Amino acid sequence: MLAKHPILARLLVVVMTGCVLLAVPRLSAANPTPDNRPYVKYYVVAAQFQGQPENLTDIAWRLLGSGERSDEIYHLNTGRVQPDGLRLTDPGVLTAGWYLVLPWDAAGEGVKYGQLPPAPAPTRTARPGGTTKPGGTPKPSGSPSPAASPTRGSPGPGATGGTQKCTAAAGSSSRSDWAQLRMAADSAWTLTRGNGVKIAVVDTGVDASLQQLSGRVAVGADVTVGNGRGDTDCVGSGTAMAGIIAADSSVDGSPVGIAPDATILPVRMVGSGAARAADAATAIEVAVSAGASVVALGSHVDLAAPAVAASLTTALNHDVLVVAGAPTKPAPLPSPGTGAAGGALLLTGGVGPADQFADEYLEGTVEVVAPGVDVASLGTGGRVTGRTGTGLAVAFVAGQAALIRAAEPDLTAAQVKERILGTADPLGGQDPHPAFGAGMINLATSVAGALDNKGPVSTGQEGRGSGAAIIVLLGLALVCGVGVVFGLRMRRRRFAG
Repeated sequence: MLAKHPILARLLVVVMTGCVLLAVPRLSAANPTPDNRPYVKYYVVAAQFQGQPENLTDIAWRLLGSGERSDEIYHLNTGRVQPDGLRLTDPGVLTAGWYLVLPWDAAGEGVKYGQLPPAPAPTRTARPGGTTKPGGTPKPSGSPSPAASPTRGSPGPGATGGTQKCTAAAGSSSRSDWAQLRMAADSAWTLTRGNGVKIAVVDTGVDASLQQLSGRVAVGADVTVGNGRGDTDCVGSGTAMAGIIAADSSVDGSPVGIAPDATILPVRMVGSGAARAADAATAIEVAVSAGASVVALGSHVDLAAPAVAASLTTALNHDVLVVAGAPTKPAPLPSPGTGAAGGALLLTGGVGPADQFADEYLEGTVEVVAPGVDVASLGTGGRVTGRTGTGLAVAFVAGQAALIRAAEPDLTAAQVKERILGTADPLGGQDPHPAFGAGMINLATSVAGALDNKGPVSTGQEGRGSGAAIIVLLGLALVCGVGVVFGLRMRRRRFAG
């Protein structure tokens, strides 16, 4: 708007700067920066209660009147960084000194009300030392009961029948860091690293034993067996997605994730066999019930399946952003619009360093693109390899969504989607492009909120709005100018007296 009036813009900046300089001393003395952390009911975990280790079930009995409500406490706290830098990722593990956010109706001895202390930087330890194991373990909705942590390289309890044969996912021994360099995630980390956001990865599970993912992966679920956990992965594609989203730099040379402080909720819907639409649909519902605000669908999910479409509707009605790969074959597809509660579906395409596609997407279906060709990420055993696939692009976009939701938690999923599309870098000389959609995602711009107003074609009313805005700005400048002059005169009189 002011681009057409450069002199006015410069004058306004000078005058407003003077106003700020006059106001800063008084504001800093009498009005410190407000603390926007919310007031909540919470409980501080003790080392013991009546001689027994603390556990979620007993806490729910005492403060909520029912042990079955332990899942509510779990969902309110999973993924949030605790005072010791760790996070609640296993419902069967608590540590003395942790702050547990409670439902609104909690009451009883130990219930406090106020602001939680600022979260420290998370540590890289997967499980805290000296933890207290509960006598009875709660089973939150959508999360299986905890089991023994799997050993590296073993199928673990999440494998079907314990006999699943691990096979390596397709990957190249060579690697290129072009994707991470182009994304430049660290440019967004001054504002947010995704803390407090839970991202469900619906794919082959995630190997939580990897050092790069330590402390960032919840127990999750394995819907292929009904009562397994999702924090193991014999195939590797789910682990690759999780690495792009939330890996840290604990191992030299490993690529760092887009949102390294986010929490991954792994939901396995396919193992070494063929994927089933019913399992994919169940996995989406489990992710929503477990409190994920972003759901990243791997390439094994068939959006055209009626069962999957029904589960997507459920997700969209819970303010969830579902990120999925754009389709490659004609079929009835759910609308990528928004749900009743502000949820949204975002169709993503994968591209390479020369903007070549990772797959043959149907023209007009791609809404935004992200790296998906020759992308460096984690594999089984923690080895970093180059991979190609749409699921990798989905992971980049899901990580970006976590950054935005952490920086601006009041935004709905639909608004997060709008932010992603509105800040993308156009490709192909058109905006939007029939093949590239809005273009390549831009992490730093999306977090900063520098939205491009890509509205409809001008209707001739914009000039009136711009003129009114200029008049208002001139009025503000005049008021501030008078304030500056008055303030300077008062200071001179004070010093002269």
